[in-house]
Amino acid sequence: QVQLVESGGGLVQAGDSLRLSCAASGRTFGSYAMGWFRQAPGKEREFVAAISWSGNFTYYTDSVKGRFTISRDNAKNTVYLQTSSLKPEDTAVYYCAANPVYGNVWSGSGHGINYWGQGTQVTVSS
Repeated sequence: QVQLVESGGGLVQAGDSLRLSCAASGRTFGSYAMGWFRQAPGKEREFVAAISWSGNFTYYTDSVKGRFTISRDNAKNTVYLQTSSLKPEDTAVYYCAANPVYGNVWSGSGHGINYWGQGTQVTVSS
């Protein structure tokens, strides 16, 4: 069982940065692939970024490449999403996710992902 708690969201202006954090419980954190999804009002949840259990492999959706960076600290049971050059279209609830497999589940709406956090709101004003 893995419990995930996100933090770091907020209201920012376009062009600003935010660092989202996701603290995980459970002794097996280091064996899980981790990632982030987001859901904007009126839209389906979408994949943002994922990182393998070792941190050696990362994957991003095209719209955030070059602006967002995912990282993890297995000693702290924490995964991060550093965002920069934020745009109004990045406004969404951001969800942390955990799954034993670093594979196809890290796409679309995340069907098949084992564990989800409660979400943190990111609002970017123009």
